[in-house]
Amino acid sequence: MNYTAEMEKAMHQAHNLSFAEYSRKLDTRLEVEQRRQREFEQSQKMVEDMDRQLHR
Repeated sequence: MNYTAEMEKAMHQAHNLSFAEYSRKLDTRLEVEQRRQREFEQSQKMVEDMDRQLHR
């Protein structure tokens, strides 16, 4: 996969590691993906809560 400078910057800001390190270390990649999954689930829960409050 080709990655851009913007992707590199975002990876470093979000996860404090370079894209090369992310792609090279499986355990690091798994940790990042688990964290992303948790954040996604939390955001979905917030959306559901807000939606529920709006439709009372």
